[in-house]
Amino acid sequence: MLTFVLHRGVGLLVSTFLVITITFLLMQMIPGDPAAVMLGANATPEQIEALQETWGLNQPIYAQFVHYLANFLRGNFGDSLFHREPVLGIIAQRAETSIWLGAVALLVVVGLGIPAGVFAAIRPNGLTDNTMLLVALAGASIPSFWLGLMLMALFAGKLGWLPSSGFTSILETGNLGNLKNLILPGFSLGFVNAALVARTARSSMLDVLQADYITTAKAKGLRSRVVIMKHAFRNAAIPIVTVVSFTFASLVSGAVVTETVFALPGIGSLIVQSVLKRDYPVIQGIMAIVAVLYVVVNFATDLSYALLDPRIRYR
Repeated sequence: MLTFVLHRGVGLLVSTFLVITITFLLMQMIPGDPAAVMLGANATPEQIEALQETWGLNQPIYAQFVHYLANFLRGNFGDSLFHREPVLGIIAQRAETSIWLGAVALLVVVGLGIPAGVFAAIRPNGLTDNTMLLVALAGASIPSFWLGLMLMALFAGKLGWLPSSGFTSILETGNLGNLKNLILPGFSLGFVNAALVARTARSSMLDVLQADYITTAKAKGLRSRVVIMKHAFRNAAIPIVTVVSFTFASLVSGAVVTETVFALPGIGSLIVQSVLKRDYPVIQGIMAIVAVLYVVVNFATDLSYALLDPRIRYR
């Protein structure tokens, strides 16, 4: 296990380095000058040059990258070119909204996807199975932003049951009722991924339910609930856990669109604003943090395999 952890730790460092390097290079390829955007159309060349000198934007690319990498190793992502504040502070202010949104979306993914797939596999080719496949196909085909707009028009516009936009910090107000602002965006973001989880759970359960040990368990007179949950579901859980972990990337990328549609002050909307303003330090900081989170999630998923299946041993 220790050897495995060490190997994955090295992989985490390499992956993070590659991500921040690629992100840095891509930011340099974006057309437009941050100094010119910041000063506006009426800025003189001398003013633009002076601001470039202040922020080090006139230095060679390799010098800028070495400076950024050195700051990253110290846990310092620099200051935002537009907000004039530390990047980590800006990200921390927006992180609460994205964390709550991701939690609501993940709850939809797990709460809808796994039960739907399991129930469909219990009675294959029946009404429940066909209905689930139809809903899963629709969920995989519908863009999350379109679903969000339709939900907003119905539940916020026509019925008036839920807010259509915005979110107030729970940490500042202590009011969990603010989560109602995230029901519509969380459902629209999670429903698309729930469809994939449901299909994976169905396929995995169908394979396990046809195994000999399941037939033996039924022959011993065990209750159907015990056979399904204790014997079948646990052995079918590894592919399901893998797909759920991979939805992390989808939730992160989908949050950019969802937060923009619902006007949520989260990381996704911050990415859009930073790209439009050519705020390189903020974009690079967000990408670095997301890369680390993604690698950590994959690492935790690998470790969970040994807990789900005792036959798996890491050396």
